[in-house]
Amino acid sequence: MKFSVKLCLAVIALYFCAAVFGEVQYRVAKARDVVPAYNETCEQARYLPPWSVDPRRDADGEGRRFVLGTDNLGRSVALRLVQGARIAFHVGVMTSLIAIPLGVLLGLLGGYFGGKTDSFVTWLCATVASMPGLLFILAISMVLGQGLVGIYFGIGLTTWVGVCRTIRAEVMKHKDRAYVQAARVLGYSNARILFRHILPNVAHVILVQFSIRFPGAVATEVFISFLGIGVQGEPSWGVMINNARARLWQGVWWEMTSVTAAIFMLVLSFNHLADYLRDRLDPATRERRS
Repeated sequence: MKFSVKLCLAVIALYFCAAVFGEVQYRVAKARDVVPAYNETCEQARYLPPWSVDPRRDADGEGRRFVLGTDNLGRSVALRLVQGARIAFHVGVMTSLIAIPLGVLLGLLGGYFGGKTDSFVTWLCATVASMPGLLFILAISMVLGQGLVGIYFGIGLTTWVGVCRTIRAEVMKHKDRAYVQAARVLGYSNARILFRHILPNVAHVILVQFSIRFPGAVATEVFISFLGIGVQGEPSWGVMINNARARLWQGVWWEMTSVTAAIFMLVLSFNHLADYLRDRLDPATRERRS
């Protein structure tokens, strides 16, 4: 395995650990019915640059350090960045659980049965793809209410088309191969052929699609939250960017810089991992390389 891929996996693992820590912090604060640490405000700690000492002193007369500084309400940027990672993983995983199974199922049916079934799947894909994606996501989010649930369904129900088309093309290549013909001769049902024989042979496509979709879903959530329609009351990266942009002219650069760097590293790591998985798992790519 290349060093760059190992580095990407290490970065993703670091984000995952931060998301788990943020989830524990969020659940504990919610169970105790207290204000979580990332939402604690302090008038004396506003606009502190990175590595500044908290003006509030503990029993020993020492204050904690704000590694990434504070925002306009004196809240720790580092703690809010961790919560943004928690929301990003929520969105990436949940939207994939909606879009990928839907796209895989429709792609299997359309590619295997053909005829009217394939025509319907193709028409459905073309219809959804012709809709303005962002407007469709915003409409679903407004119907289901502002929050993560609306984002889950909004992004999930609008991003399955690419998965469906890719799976459909792979199934059309596999359905006439020898192992499928042998299964038909043995009298296996269509469901068994689809889910026990063809699906395992196209599983690499699903893994690659997840690696591609995850950063795309995170970027979409950031943009929606930036517009003020996504999650509110929680430090999503989009909310943080929206709050920080108005203070750049005052020289408060650390919040915007931290969020931008966090998004860039996460998206870059997933995209590089997706390229590696495609090169290693796609038979056509392996044949071209050999």
